[in-house]
Amino acid sequence: MQLTIFRGSKEVGGNCIEVQSGKTRIILDVGMPLFDEQGQAHDGFSLGRMTIAELEANGIIPKVPGLFSGDSSPDAILLSHAHLDHVGLLRHTNPSIPVYASKGTSKMMLAGSVYANQQELSRDRFREIKPKQAVVIGDMTVTAFPVDHSIHGCFAYLIEAKGKRILYTGDLRLHGKRPEEHNQIIKALDGIRPDALVVEGTHFGFDNGNNVTEDALQNQIVDHVKAAPTLVLASFSPQHIDRLRSFISAANEAKRTFVADAYTAFVLHLISFDAKLKNPLKTGNGRVYFPDTLKEKIIQRGTNRANEIYRDTEITMAKILESPEKYVMVFRPSMLGDFDGRIPSKTLCLYSTWHGYSQRPYWQEVQKSLDEVDGKITHVHTSGHAHSSDIVEFSRAIDAKRIIPIHSFEPDAFKEHFSNVTISTDGEAIEI
Repeated sequence: MQLTIFRGSKEVGGNCIEVQSGKTRIILDVGMPLFDEQGQAHDGFSLGRMTIAELEANGIIPKVPGLFSGDSSPDAILLSHAHLDHVGLLRHTNPSIPVYASKGTSKMMLAGSVYANQQELSRDRFREIKPKQAVVIGDMTVTAFPVDHSIHGCFAYLIEAKGKRILYTGDLRLHGKRPEEHNQIIKALDGIRPDALVVEGTHFGFDNGNNVTEDALQNQIVDHVKAAPTLVLASFSPQHIDRLRSFISAANEAKRTFVADAYTAFVLHLISFDAKLKNPLKTGNGRVYFPDTLKEKIIQRGTNRANEIYRDTEITMAKILESPEKYVMVFRPSMLGDFDGRIPSKTLCLYSTWHGYSQRPYWQEVQKSLDEVDGKITHVHTSGHAHSSDIVEFSRAIDAKRIIPIHSFEPDAFKEHFSNVTISTDGEAIEI
């Protein structure tokens, strides 16, 4: 068995790995990079609008034989989860290659395609892979294991061929709401020592940030909402289901109405049952707000089925501003103009995503507008990636013969903890 990391060996994001056994080739993730060569965050929206020729000219497309063009295409693509740094280049791949992923990943990609200028996983390519049910692809057997990360439907993959085993973690964390998931992987591999562990190492190179569990963060969010004197704005990714759950719970405990935007409402429609999440739009504790930008699109292009699912729960900005203390409202900077200069006094914006994005100009504009009404932005976030100490603990428990870091700016830091680390270079084949 041979493993080649084509992208991600020394950077966070952009994962693209090939595993080959005999004539069978499998690709693990086809991600868009998050950072440029200077370590500055890419503008994902701009990259998403580029043609494949433009992406190639900018060094974004990994040089995987047959994946994007040419003959001898890989036999399959496996997606660990729906974040763009793992699926962002899928639209440019050879459309004849089947794509294996969880049902949850397919749903998250659908929501992203409808509301966030992202890409859908087309039905003709999609092959659902179910947890712990082995799938044979050519010479290889693939088993998926659910993992806890900051989006719905994430998998780690165990790939077996000719007596060799590789475990690819994708992105995961141990401080989330489902610690039993990584424990199940350890238990499943008890007595079966993998030949290689390809493990994410985001926080080798990035500090851990707010070092709290997702449960503890939910308690913080509840406290902030209860103490807020007026409107609470909740800024987070609606695909982060645990964070969505926390804001809904906070609204309920504070006896406020949860106001979803149309994007969040569609995510709730897609995953409430699978994620065992009470949908406030069905219980009467929620409303849907249609941002002005979406209303303009509907006028220009017409509506779609997603917009109409909860249309009967729609609430207007005027209604919210009548009694702002009654609401927790999903918010993104593009909605700032919807207030038309009428942001309620002492509005609290709970910022719940990576702190780096808060330095961008549009967030500075939000900060300025809140300052003018004696409001504030409060950061309430914990990472979707395992803390470095947790990665060490998990890797020791798996006890692979070889550890190959990925999704890390400082893979060499693994050598401080393990003697069996192989540091890859993009495009370098490793014999397993």
